[in-house]
Amino acid sequence: MKGWRAFLLRRLAGTAAVVLLLSIGVFGLLYLAPGSVQQTLLGIRPATAETIAAVQARYHLNDPVAVQYLRWLGGVLRGDLGTSIRTGVPVADMLGLRLPLTLALTGYGTLLAALAGVPLGVLGALRRGRAADRLVVTAGVVGLSAPPFAVGLLLLVVFALGLGWFPVYGAGEGLADQAWHLTLPAAALAVGAVGMLVRFSRAALVRELEQDYVVFARARGLAGPVVLGYALRNSLVPILTAAGLIVTGMLAGTVLVEVTFALPGLGSLLVESVTFKDVPVVQALALLLTLLIAAVNLLVDVGYSLVDPRVRLGGGPS
Repeated sequence: MKGWRAFLLRRLAGTAAVVLLLSIGVFGLLYLAPGSVQQTLLGIRPATAETIAAVQARYHLNDPVAVQYLRWLGGVLRGDLGTSIRTGVPVADMLGLRLPLTLALTGYGTLLAALAGVPLGVLGALRRGRAADRLVVTAGVVGLSAPPFAVGLLLLVVFALGLGWFPVYGAGEGLADQAWHLTLPAAALAVGAVGMLVRFSRAALVRELEQDYVVFARARGLAGPVVLGYALRNSLVPILTAAGLIVTGMLAGTVLVEVTFALPGLGSLLVESVTFKDVPVVQALALLLTLLIAAVNLLVDVGYSLVDPRVRLGGGPS
């Protein structure tokens, strides 16, 4: 228990430091970006001195940037993420409406990547040096080299516009309809993830198949599937590492994919908010994405201890 507590305290402290530094950086970059918040709010209305002064007073835009940041940080610590400058809607409500779609897209993409990447990696390891192995490795390299938004455009042209098998845009209604609408976006995210899973799972399994316990098990006459099961279990740690990298990468990759497929998730909200310099929304999104990535990394670390008893969360192998 002491090891668990120490581990969790270290992770929480590290996450808090990362969130603080990231929020300062995002706030500063938005402050330095071209354009002004008051002009965005005024739109095409005449920018008289009175209206500009009213907008600046309403949103405390005359305060020093450090004071504005500390005001936002104090609200976050009280559970108040602020109000959107662009829409006037509480930021927490906006995130609550958009978060489920982004999580569903990320989970769907991860599932597709795992269903394709791990079996292909196993196939490459079992056929090492043969034509099938070379084909799998080549496909993995191509997948890693393909940007998700470019893959998304290609899938749209072929399977949505050309063949008409999938919808062009939108998130759908209901579980089945939403799964149908999210198939192409999830596949666009999964292509690069498949390449990473192929490389990690193939390399890990090749290494395990060369270990002495595999040679001994085969010499004792154990069936091939049984030996493969032992090797796969010992390969799970690097595969979990790849899975964690994939999920965190997909959380970032949803930005362009959601814009490509016109999905109302966190990614499209981030693009809109950066465009209009909606500082409270951008800050809240940066905070939320950082926390999600930290949670994924924590789950991966816990998974290490579950699949390999030699790994101890309190600090190193037991």
